[in-house]
Amino acid sequence: MPKYHIWTIGCQMNKAESERLASYLEQLGYRPIATADEADLIVLNSCVVRQSAEERVVNKLQNLKQIKKTRPAAVIAVTGCLVNADTAKLEQRFPQVDYFFRPGEYPQWLESPPEPPLPEKPNVAAYVTIIQGCDNFCTYCIVPYRRGREKSRPLEEIVKEVGELVKRGTKEVTLLGQNVDSYGKDLPGKPDLADLLYELNTIEGLLRLRFLTNHPKDMSPRLIEAAASLDKVCEQLNLPVQSGSNETLKTMRRGYAVEHYRRLINQIRRRVDGVALSTDVLVGFPSETEGQFRETFDLLSELKFDTVHVAAYSPRPGTLSAKEMEDNIPPAEKRRRLDEIERLQEGIASGINARLRNKVVEVLVEGKKGGRWQGRSRSGKLVFFDSSNDCLGKLMKIRVEKTSPWSLQGRIEG
Repeated sequence: MPKYHIWTIGCQMNKAESERLASYLEQLGYRPIATADEADLIVLNSCVVRQSAEERVVNKLQNLKQIKKTRPAAVIAVTGCLVNADTAKLEQRFPQVDYFFRPGEYPQWLESPPEPPLPEKPNVAAYVTIIQGCDNFCTYCIVPYRRGREKSRPLEEIVKEVGELVKRGTKEVTLLGQNVDSYGKDLPGKPDLADLLYELNTIEGLLRLRFLTNHPKDMSPRLIEAAASLDKVCEQLNLPVQSGSNETLKTMRRGYAVEHYRRLINQIRRRVDGVALSTDVLVGFPSETEGQFRETFDLLSELKFDTVHVAAYSPRPGTLSAKEMEDNIPPAEKRRRLDEIERLQEGIASGINARLRNKVVEVLVEGKKGGRWQGRSRSGKLVFFDSSNDCLGKLMKIRVEKTSPWSLQGRIEG
């Protein structure tokens, strides 16, 4: 029986696609192996959204040269956002790679599986991609050039897939897309994300629903109402702001102003009781002044998110910012700004999570780590606890005893 190894880096969509690819290969008779050293097929699912991610991918590919040299019959394939429509340059740069295939696709040199590649034993919390691509073309982002324009999956197909995952053991589903708020615009009848949530909410056995990533210019009042009223939709939303400066947002081509973003956050908090909010921030964008950075810092200080994902700008070849803007913020200055926001957010998250001490939270148990059970609350907080019983896939009431900016620890209530 041939062996395969998949190495994955990047976003939740990459993780979801790797899971499906693993199921695909297993249906074709492959079995998984933990390392690439003895694999007959090695797949790298790549990310190039940030320079650091691309460097990791390139380093991994360099390391695989030795495997190809000692075992020429081993097949090396690359997918993910490193791969664009024209693979000639990639083939020249990485001659050790046998095949390149686009993100979200399946290896074309292999036969098709007899049925859609769903995992036989899916995770308790599973990812389901509902829309591929992006039509926004933010000046810094490579995703539309690698994943293409927006293409939604039919609503009925998604509902069927989620239903099958639940039958196989999944309890929670996170709906994925570069911009889930664009879901359905290209489909007959134009169903939207709210329509999909209402349909999925009726699936018996499904306990929780999440969705990401949202775009501030596209999030509708109807979607907020669905998040507030549907019992299976968790009180957790990700809404990337990227910058607190209107001038920088305009240069990024984000399509909204800070005032709109602030109103949207306030609307969500008024309507969705106890919602946990996360955001993404990009520092060191070309020509970002200290004053513009301060506007971002002040916005985060004001809105107090549960989680902030902060990254330093790096030019992505092929994007508008890489073509037309000078990367003129020194690396040390980018690092200072990133560190400053991380310190700010650590304090904010510490305070938010500390309010949960001695409170009881409902945790869906996803597995074990370091000998302790772990899972997430409805608001997305990572929770650890001890038990000698099998808690996998169960909803547990946990009284929080210790908190940190990143996780909670507690004991089973009752």
